[in-house]
Amino acid sequence: LECDLALSLVGQPLVRQQVMKGVREFLKNRNPVKPLVMSFHGSTGTGKTFVTSMLVRYLFQGGLQSPYVHQFSPVVHFPHAEQIEHYKESLKRWIQGNLTNCGRSAFLFEEMDKMHPGLIDVIIPFLGPSWVVYGTNYRKAIFIFISNAGGERINEMTLDLWRAHKDREEISLQDLEPAISKAVFENPQSGFWKSGIINNHLIDFIVPFLPLKRHHVKQCVISELVQQGLEVRPSVVQEVADSIPYFPEEEKIFSSTGCKTVASRISFFF
Repeated sequence: LECDLALSLVGQPLVRQQVMKGVREFLKNRNPVKPLVMSFHGSTGTGKTFVTSMLVRYLFQGGLQSPYVHQFSPVVHFPHAEQIEHYKESLKRWIQGNLTNCGRSAFLFEEMDKMHPGLIDVIIPFLGPSWVVYGTNYRKAIFIFISNAGGERINEMTLDLWRAHKDREEISLQDLEPAISKAVFENPQSGFWKSGIINNHLIDFIVPFLPLKRHHVKQCVISELVQQGLEVRPSVVQEVADSIPYFPEEEKIFSSTGCKTVASRISFFF
């Protein structure tokens, strides 16, 4: 996993460091005092879903298709605000049932910024440092939250640090974590709005995904060309990278869509 993150994940030194630290410490401990809880934050296309799928691929046979990996999307699973009480009950039962089947289960919550505020707090009893909840030993589980919330704040701070001539390798978690927590907790559009999960410090690792620069986008283009079995032509790499919008308007430093649209843009050139 560590090698794959180093080779495949572009421009995210903090992510590699935090994810490996979290997973290594958690798996080394035969009797963890609580589940591993990680929250991935950043703008679209910066690698949050990519890292999540890579992580479960190494931890579970079958990866995302494993019967012990459970994905939740607010748009698919919790679409109607008026049914929130029903969703709370279903979610609690689903997690409890699956942890009874296998304590080493993983629960992935996508697009937390679209989650109805208050819904996610129903899983608080499964995240804390108790031995048993509802008759279930759940301390070996993994919970991952994926969110665009806090992404704008991460982008602003990364831009400020870039203007101060600070390289992304020099950016520390301490530079970003308090601002991300504040932005997510105080945002009414966030699934973590005024959440007890944030308030009770139940997240072990808040993982910020930084905005990607042009040379990172080029690396994504090269990887995608290789993956599709296409010829890596420098002219195509340059043209695809140039076709992507960048911000801020004057300096055009960071990709507005990360690497998300790279695959679809490549098809225009072949």
